[in-house]
Amino acid sequence: MRIFVATALALVLLAPAAVLAQPASAPAQAKPGASPQAKPGEPAKAQPAKPAPAQPAPAQPATGTKPPATGPSVAVAPDFTIGPEDVLGVLFWRDQEMTGDVTVRPDGMITLPLIRDVKAAGLAPNELADRIQEALREFITDPSVTVVVRQMNSRKVFITGEVAKPGAYPLASAMTVMQLIAIAGGITEFAEANGISVMRVAAGKTRTFKFEYKDVAKGKKPEQNIVLKPGDTIVVPEK
Repeated sequence: MRIFVATALALVLLAPAAVLAQPASAPAQAKPGASPQAKPGEPAKAQPAKPAPAQPAPAQPATGTKPPATGPSVAVAPDFTIGPEDVLGVLFWRDQEMTGDVTVRPDGMITLPLIRDVKAAGLAPNELADRIQEALREFITDPSVTVVVRQMNSRKVFITGEVAKPGAYPLASAMTVMQLIAIAGGITEFAEANGISVMRVAAGKTRTFKFEYKDVAKGKKPEQNIVLKPGDTIVVPEK
């Protein structure tokens, strides 16, 4: 019993000495690339900021002149002259800010930058271009102008009465009475085929031309199949 108690006391007295005799653990190794840890009591050192990755420069808009305005245009007959309500494209080479479409006013005039009002009615497109160029020489060196017809609204012919589609039709090129009747869908079963007439106003007077549809359709009286002029009206009466 005494031996057991003595052994226990010896173990209790030797335990603290064993703890003190253990070697101190090695300091932790810093991982490569890791920031060094500040020692206790020392202020933390500021780490240099990493440079931001370079951003690609924004694309610069392409420089150059504005492309010419483009749009639909209609083919015109060699003898075509501009009239009220026609829509024209006026194209200025090397000065695209002035390029644009204009509508001929009822008084036959158009309005353009710098030169203001210009008489357009009664002129061919190339004649109007020459007139605009001449007027611009006061403001622009060596101007170059092109005029095209976008919509031909001044040259119209009319058909009324017993046809499938009565109304106004543009006269873009040479057209005969029979051709306009065909474009309008032909005469109806109620039409007085040989009683058709063409009305034309010239110099303030109205002239009437007879058109006998059945005879012309059979190849007879071809002289009645006249070429229409702007403003002509075909009347197809009812039986």
